[in-house]
Amino acid sequence: QVQVAESGGDSVQAGGSLNLSCVASGRISAPYDVYDMAWFRQTPGKEREGVAASAFDGAARYAESVKGRFTISRDTGKNTMSLQMMDLRPEDTAMYYCAVVRNGNPGQWYEEYEYDFWGQGTQVTVAS
Repeated sequence: QVQVAESGGDSVQAGGSLNLSCVASGRISAPYDVYDMAWFRQTPGKEREGVAASAFDGAARYAESVKGRFTISRDTGKNTMSLQMMDLRPEDTAMYYCAVVRNGNPGQWYEEYEYDFWGQGTQVTVAS
């Protein structure tokens, strides 16, 4: 079982920046570098949306809405992942979740059903 915990959410003004962190822990059957990790976000009444992913092969993938503003990074040795968010907009306001899966399908990185383990979320609020 893998436990996932996010941190770093806050309230900021539009144009501001935040850095979210995710830590994965627990008993696993393989090194963390074969796990895909991703960030999703969700607002009330809407489905969870894939924001960015860091695949086991090192590839980073982003939703079109955040390309050029968000940067995902990962330290497999420490089982951690971060999301640097810049030029934040009110539409970025959401609960942000970290998700983990072993050897996921890169072509489906943005699909909620691909991931086995989830954190409790961290709230990001961007004021206009």
